[in-house]
Amino acid sequence: MSDQISMFDNSGEAEYRELVKVLNYHCDRYYNDDEPEISDYEYDMLNQRLKAFEKEHPEWVTDDSPSRRVGWKAEKGVLVKHNVPMLSLQDVFDREDVDRFVDEVHGQFGDDVEFLVETKIDGLSMALRYENGDLKLAVTRGDGITEGEDVTMNAKVISDVVKKMPHPIEYIEIRGEVYMTREAFALVNEEAEEEGKQVFANPRNCAAGTLRQQDTRITKHRNLSLFIFNVQETRGRTFKTHSEGYEFLKSNGVKTIELYFTCKTKDEVWDAIQEIGRRRGELKYDIDGAVVKINDLGVREQMGNTIKFPRWAIAYKYPPEEKETKLLSVEVATGRTGRVTPVAVFETVSLCGTKVSRATLHNQDFIDELGLGIGDTLIVYKSGEIIPKIKGVNKDKRPSDWVPYKMPDVCPSCGAKLVRSQSEADLKCVNLKCPGTIVNSISNFLSRDCMNCKGFGTEYIRKLVKLGYLKDIGDIYALKDKRDKLIEDKVLGLAKNTDKILASIEDSRVKAGPDRVLAGLGIPGIGKASSRELIRCFKSIDNIAKLSAEELTAAGDIGLITAQSITGFFSEDPNKELLERLKGYGLCFEAEEVEAQGSIFEGKTFCITGTLPGMDRSEASALIESWGGKVTSSVSGKTDYLLAGDAAGSKLNKAISLGVNVISLDDLKKMIGEV
Repeated sequence: MSDQISMFDNSGEAEYRELVKVLNYHCDRYYNDDEPEISDYEYDMLNQRLKAFEKEHPEWVTDDSPSRRVGWKAEKGVLVKHNVPMLSLQDVFDREDVDRFVDEVHGQFGDDVEFLVETKIDGLSMALRYENGDLKLAVTRGDGITEGEDVTMNAKVISDVVKKMPHPIEYIEIRGEVYMTREAFALVNEEAEEEGKQVFANPRNCAAGTLRQQDTRITKHRNLSLFIFNVQETRGRTFKTHSEGYEFLKSNGVKTIELYFTCKTKDEVWDAIQEIGRRRGELKYDIDGAVVKINDLGVREQMGNTIKFPRWAIAYKYPPEEKETKLLSVEVATGRTGRVTPVAVFETVSLCGTKVSRATLHNQDFIDELGLGIGDTLIVYKSGEIIPKIKGVNKDKRPSDWVPYKMPDVCPSCGAKLVRSQSEADLKCVNLKCPGTIVNSISNFLSRDCMNCKGFGTEYIRKLVKLGYLKDIGDIYALKDKRDKLIEDKVLGLAKNTDKILASIEDSRVKAGPDRVLAGLGIPGIGKASSRELIRCFKSIDNIAKLSAEELTAAGDIGLITAQSITGFFSEDPNKELLERLKGYGLCFEAEEVEAQGSIFEGKTFCITGTLPGMDRSEASALIESWGGKVTSSVSGKTDYLLAGDAAGSKLNKAISLGVNVISLDDLKKMIGEV
């Protein structure tokens, strides 16, 4: 991050314009994608630099500057107009700024003005509207001024959200922060890892993504939480102070901010900020600062707001806590996706009130970037996130016998040789019998793009593995011999559901071609499109298994690293044994000869997207290939035709932008003379 900040060390207008672009990009990642690429602290430092530019040169400020915006325009779901703006807070980073805020308030309204200092929850802001005690609407901040997203259905499945207040008033709108406890976040990521899905970077991202998606079952399953931190608007009752509003909400079962202090002097305010900082490690959730707000609502009304912030509150942001510690060892483990992850084990240090002694090293590229070796002095930090991170290495304290650390080239779980695909930095174990990867390998094998075994979900797989029915993907096709036992144990439900799943397994065995079998093996870099291309070029899985890496690269877009993944996979004895079993069960390893219809598509590349009328994509691919064409999975400048059906989506947009010819199924048939 220091490199990114250093880009803006000068004071020219060009640097300011570039900083606006960079911050807008990161705002979009944060608000709309829920996938920030930098930490909150790193963003704050860039934002401080922006403010310095604009303070010195107000004539430079443009309408698209982040300083002119509260949130970010809502892009998902049904949009709702805000009754009360959901403003942001002015961030401060040192005691001088805190003291200045308190002094200004006391100077204007007297020394008796009280402040509440409370935790700043690291989550997603949401407002709830109640009419006569009934919850009517939940809305996100969105742009903060005009509109946000309607998330009422998701809000109603959050256990902390009160659906009906027992002591109602005519109308009340309250605002809070949706968040995840560290325990709930860890469970979500554990499940994602087991299912081979991308894990969330931190609880805030997960909470935001969950609240804004469409399936309430997912929201309920992920156990979101909520703290209310403000009364926005009322009819039928008024409150004199913020704390009085809290008491009313608590009497109605509403969960308000649990850690806060009432203060008068600037020393008391600062002591409260420091106390919250000391206790943040004891909390079950992440905070990224402390909010200082005026308690008297009348004083708040007089102070008013700027275009972006209320003048009656500030947010003190805690700096990331850093400690130096000695690297003792690196532990390497194979996860359920086959990814092999190195973890640094270091002398225990205290960060944000918790003891930590481990942090992920991600992969060999990350290790090389750090320049890390056993015995090094690490700089570790933890800034509002559950997982400690390694910032760097103090090379001045490097031991005399230092050597750079290199990850092993064999799986720590089964001893198979690890492989790395062209598009990834991670090392993976591709042994189909590896005990560390069995659930994910079976799930991938049965997925829609592979064997397309319907009704056989991950929960069933996990249960069958746990009970010993499945030890590798070959055992799938032996389940039919254990039908009675499966029904007796109710592993797959009652007889009807068990027979349905067994029939689906048999259907996949009969119908899946060799390209689907190959894709299901989970070889890094080999998916649906590349499997189809390999089978098209080499006709069978057995032929592919005999080829060298150099021979494999002759197949279309197969690069050397992916080719080495393939040869590595087929060289492992456990994989050879398993493949023979699959052949014995009758799975298709050899492509049927496609009768050539002609060569009018010779040298032409097609991509297929959307739902085609009366024909599935595999049939359309076979038709194109029978006339000499090639089918790929993505649109690029090399694509000659995009065959588009209903709900074509992003591939259609990309094809249009690249000037690729877009055709329908009828157009295709006309080209080959069928219409």
